[in-house]
Amino acid sequence: MEGLDQDAELIRALVRFSGKTSAEVARAAGLAASTINRHFNGTATTRLSLSTVEKLRAAYPDFAGWPLPRAAEKQQPFKHPEYMLENRASNGDTVELDQIDLRYGMGGTFADGPIEVERRPFSREWLRSITSTSPKHLFWAIGDGDSMEPTIRSGEIVLIDRSQNTPRMDDGIWAVTHGEIGMIKRLRQLPSGVVELHSDNQLVRPQTAVDGELHVIGRVIAVVRRL
Repeated sequence: MEGLDQDAELIRALVRFSGKTSAEVARAAGLAASTINRHFNGTATTRLSLSTVEKLRAAYPDFAGWPLPRAAEKQQPFKHPEYMLENRASNGDTVELDQIDLRYGMGGTFADGPIEVERRPFSREWLRSITSTSPKHLFWAIGDGDSMEPTIRSGEIVLIDRSQNTPRMDDGIWAVTHGEIGMIKRLRQLPSGVVELHSDNQLVRPQTAVDGELHVIGRVIAVVRRL
């Protein structure tokens, strides 16, 4: 938790320095308000990304509290555990994919502004083993919550194919926005035309979406589990 506490103190100090609200600080840097609010309120579960810090630094270059670059956060390719164990992916044979801060779980996350994007390298060999889709249509997200357990656990990385944006109901798991909330769910269309959003956690009740409320981002095609 030490790193999260450091990030929270950084954001709070920056907000005090700016004389603005946390949402206004985010807007000035071209970031989603939720990205900054989570750290300001102490509810974040992941560290500030390097790209977020760089955007904030560019917006507030006179702030004296900027940290030195975190050497430990040099980007490393994410690989399926099988590849981690057998080390079959060639060094350098990677492709960078965009992140989208699209959390799933109890209530999802509010998509209330620009979506923060970070790039990470993935094993090209692993990507070819699971999809023929061009990398330009793929992006990744980190889950936060337990609504899709046991299929997807909190903290796991999900790979999403944006070229698949017309869902086949009752087939697969989809990244969607319901209103302004981003989430990952199974979809089921009722005879009335209403779409139900189902979680794999049986304790989470289905939600319903009518015309105009549901926007499909893409289909979840892989879950990257860590050993």
